[in-house]
Amino acid sequence: MARSFLPEKIDAYVNSLATSETKAQKALRIETQKLPFAGMQIAPDQGAFLTLLVRSIGARNAIEIGTFTGYSALAIARALPDDGKLICCDVSEEWTSIARRYWKDSGLENRIELKLAPALETLEGLIGHGKQGTFDFAFIDADKTGYDAYYEACLKLLRPNGLIAIDNVLWSGAVTDPAATDADTVALRALNIKIANDTRVDAAMLTIGDGVTLARKK
Repeated sequence: MARSFLPEKIDAYVNSLATSETKAQKALRIETQKLPFAGMQIAPDQGAFLTLLVRSIGARNAIEIGTFTGYSALAIARALPDDGKLICCDVSEEWTSIARRYWKDSGLENRIELKLAPALETLEGLIGHGKQGTFDFAFIDADKTGYDAYYEACLKLLRPNGLIAIDNVLWSGAVTDPAATDADTVALRALNIKIANDTRVDAAMLTIGDGVTLARKK
């Protein structure tokens, strides 16, 4: 199950009202819940939130860092226009093979381009090919120690007023615990402070799921 700070009954209630979840998304969520790393999947309420964000800003080009079995990609891609494009960055052929099935079943495979390579390599490649300022939306949900580098690359790739959504910024509350000194927690804690003081963006930390930071590029 996805991480959440809400009491179980309230969490279930909120997700039961995420009525924008498609049949394909629900089927994928149920299949993913049976996998060893099911906790990496976002919940329906967060999926609905991503869909709303992408649709609200009229995004045409988006990038996702960390795809897993493809639930968040479905949430983003379905909000893009027919000629829109979502670039998904991941390194797992195993997990993304599940994603591909659902993207095809949903009729969204033409809007999604999967890059099976280290994410920073893909991002730097896009920058190197002159794609700075051409993306509208970015979702970061991958290895936590890489978040800072992904954030910096996404800032270069996003247009002014583009949005970055960063998942797991509360890390089950570990970021508030001085005794938590593992690499992931240290990286998230540092990035949270950095974004809060970053004059290049307007940002807000939201208590959705395991914490989501939204940053608007100025």
